[in-house]
Amino acid sequence: MAPKRKVVVIGAGPAGYVCGIRLAQLGQDVTVVEKQYWGGTCLNVGCIPSKALIAAGTLLDKIKHAQVMGITTQGVDLDVNKLVEWKTGIVGKLTGGVHGLLKNYGSKVIMGTAKIVDKNTVQVTGGDGDQTLKCDDIVIATGSEPINIPGFTCDEDNVWSSTGALTPEEIPGHLLVIGGGYIGLELGMMYRKLGSEVTVLEGTPGALPGQERDCVKVIERSLKKMGIKLVTEAFAQGWADKGGKKVVTYKGKKGEQTIECDQILSTVGRRPYSEGLGLESVGLTVTKQGFLEVSKQMRTSVPNIYAVGDIAGQPMLAHKGSHEGLVAAAVIAGKDEEYDARCVPAVIFTSPEMSSVGLTEDQCKEKGLNYRTGQFPFAASGRAMTLQETDGFVKIISDADTDEVLGVHMVGPEVTELIAEAALAIEMGATVEDISRTIHAHPTLPESMMEAAEAVHGTAVHIYQKPKKK
Repeated sequence: MAPKRKVVVIGAGPAGYVCGIRLAQLGQDVTVVEKQYWGGTCLNVGCIPSKALIAAGTLLDKIKHAQVMGITTQGVDLDVNKLVEWKTGIVGKLTGGVHGLLKNYGSKVIMGTAKIVDKNTVQVTGGDGDQTLKCDDIVIATGSEPINIPGFTCDEDNVWSSTGALTPEEIPGHLLVIGGGYIGLELGMMYRKLGSEVTVLEGTPGALPGQERDCVKVIERSLKKMGIKLVTEAFAQGWADKGGKKVVTYKGKKGEQTIECDQILSTVGRRPYSEGLGLESVGLTVTKQGFLEVSKQMRTSVPNIYAVGDIAGQPMLAHKGSHEGLVAAAVIAGKDEEYDARCVPAVIFTSPEMSSVGLTEDQCKEKGLNYRTGQFPFAASGRAMTLQETDGFVKIISDADTDEVLGVHMVGPEVTELIAEAALAIEMGATVEDISRTIHAHPTLPESMMEAAEAVHGTAVHIYQKPKKK
């Protein structure tokens, strides 16, 4: 067994705290330093609070449309303060749990700002007091921060980042969202359900750039159905306060135009956080995109310094960071481990939901792969009908020669849950036949995965497929 090592983990988000817990489980002497939030952006001002508010918006929307099921409601009101209080309670339980788990497993926890002095020394200031930590290894898990664009600095008052959008004092009459990526659409759709008029400015030709286009088309139709105005190829230039209203200027297809709103939300992306970290003291430099290059063992160019999470490269997703944290911990503890995930699922909590794992059709074409697809619509799913959520489909992409699953893309009810089966299939090297021959419970949404697999071979039972010419 390898000797115990002293490790300092910088950052307690999903990558850092998971790494810290696993290091302690493996018997290492670990100290986790966090400057602001136990649980990081995800638990405090990201994934968890946004999904809580999205759930509330979805419930309110369902109540408003319950009459089709014979349920009539009256006097349904939204108390914004209670909503935020409820969301804050969930965050508190989770972040308190993270802090408690680290301590229970024997990790030392320090609140403060960390700076690397040399490859074996980390200086901590503020928080729990200034102190110098000597160590054998350093794990950088500093996460990311919102990007500000010129003219739209996020002050969380006039211009929200996602952080400000999750603690509203009131629901704005008209919300202008800059950026039609997943954060902008998740929050924009949520606020529409809570009562706001919503306009989205997106610089590319369509919503959700980089995602599977067949799925995106469903989301774009939903935006229109909900009354959300999506303005594409539009670039925000600046804003001015006129009589209590915010007038935003943007350049679009018809030249320079203006739009009046009550609140601005900027969601143009995030960048890795490395400011003041002291990387230069050990000869580390970030790429143009702000990432640290790492090996499959999550090592940087300095062998005893590791990087995990958002700063270690795309995709900047919490679950990818957590997995990297586990890999780094195992390597530090002397285990033969490396990052070898075949795929990383992505989930988007729009309305309807969207999820994806593996290769898209465009990527298959770029690689010159011989592939085939199968698709099953939720309109043919009995379970989806009972939920009144029949928009969307499950699409499977397979290798035409080996039948191996290459990618799965879904849009529809609860697909953020259904994608787990697809990720497991790709990770295990499963074939489409493996999925189609697996008995799926009825009546459930996962049956749509089985039917999509059948559709790849032209044998789906619950949709008509024109027989292929032999």
